[in-house]
Amino acid sequence: MIICTSMDYPLRTQCQRVQKQVNGEKERLSLLVSRGSVDAVSQQMASHPQYLESFLRTQHYILHMDGPLPLPYRHYIAIMAAARHHCNYLVYLHSTHFLRVGGDPKWLQGLEAAPPRLRLLDHINKVLAHQPWLTACSHIQTLLKAGEQCWSLAELVQAVVILAHCHSLCSFVFGCDTDADFVPLSSKSPNGTPPTFCPFDAANGNTNVPQSHATPSEHITGRPSLDSSGDVMCLKERIQKSQEEREKQTLQQTDTEEEEEMMICLADPSRFITDPDFCYQEFARKEEDHFQVFRVQDYSWEDHGFSLVNRLYSDIGHLLDDRFRSVATLSSLHSDDLKRAIWNYIHCVLGIRYDDYDYGEVNQLLERDLKLYVKAVACFPDSTKTPVCPLRWTPLKTSERIHINLLIMEARLQAELLYALRAITQYMIA
Repeated sequence: MIICTSMDYPLRTQCQRVQKQVNGEKERLSLLVSRGSVDAVSQQMASHPQYLESFLRTQHYILHMDGPLPLPYRHYIAIMAAARHHCNYLVYLHSTHFLRVGGDPKWLQGLEAAPPRLRLLDHINKVLAHQPWLTACSHIQTLLKAGEQCWSLAELVQAVVILAHCHSLCSFVFGCDTDADFVPLSSKSPNGTPPTFCPFDAANGNTNVPQSHATPSEHITGRPSLDSSGDVMCLKERIQKSQEEREKQTLQQTDTEEEEEMMICLADPSRFITDPDFCYQEFARKEEDHFQVFRVQDYSWEDHGFSLVNRLYSDIGHLLDDRFRSVATLSSLHSDDLKRAIWNYIHCVLGIRYDDYDYGEVNQLLERDLKLYVKAVACFPDSTKTPVCPLRWTPLKTSERIHINLLIMEARLQAELLYALRAITQYMIA
């Protein structure tokens, strides 16, 4: 069972090396959330702090830590992934980070302005986002043997992880209505947080959020006595020089912000996708469709996917597995049977089945409204395609509803990874 918590490999020991880089994360996350300095997604997840730690650790690792892909590439790939679901929130967020890490602003004009290597990812991005069962060995071969524009195996694995991470995160964003509440450029200083604060810094231990300018009383406190110094003219010169430097710095910062905002305005999700009509379809919905069911007994995360991704992209397997463990072990009002039914139902609608599971339990445990909600958030979260109905379980606390969205996100993430990693395995043994 994919979401069971018993594993043979020493996960905790292996993760210690990565965890040392985010020491004291609980305290930092608590401080950031209390100060309103964490992005909207993290604030939603904060009701489950154990999971939030695991999520931020993984996200920080794939976007900021050592890896074969340059930082601008990583955020641009995230933009491409979020754009498949027209997720304005994530497209804007990663466009901002793309510019901060030195990305070429021209790339934000659209996919056609990006380097050819990045454009080659468009097809696998489209397939993984909407019909992951179509992922084939031929897609991997095309990327790895594209002449001068070819990808290395290590680069491709990191790219696939970023794509799957952002696709599944779109499900969470839409499920929690984060995208609906997002208004670009209208929150230059939300909750007192300056626009230059990086939301992902929560996983990097950066709690040094710039504060507002000191109040007059604060300036007075440290002011030297005129009577003792007698140097009035010198003090006036220092004040004037300080004011001039501050005004110059403010003008430079304003110009930079306006330039970045102008480029981010251009970052409309539709600019980063092709074939916009390609979307989710029922798995083998027609008689002529004969897609082979993905059987976990033949290729599973524990026995195959984990070892492959960890070998090609060091430590990421442990971090991803820790996310799967965390969401499965969260304390909840939901029974283990219900959580397993949600997980297996998502995999089922994505073409993945377990031979040892009785799928009759899905209909017994999942109410019709919940099934509709789970499928919509997992398979077509984009609100422009279909309205995502809210959960009608009014007795549930907000944290419980968020827990359901976390299950949906992680189940979808694992499903996409299984399809992509199986295709990579087939290429390697061909």
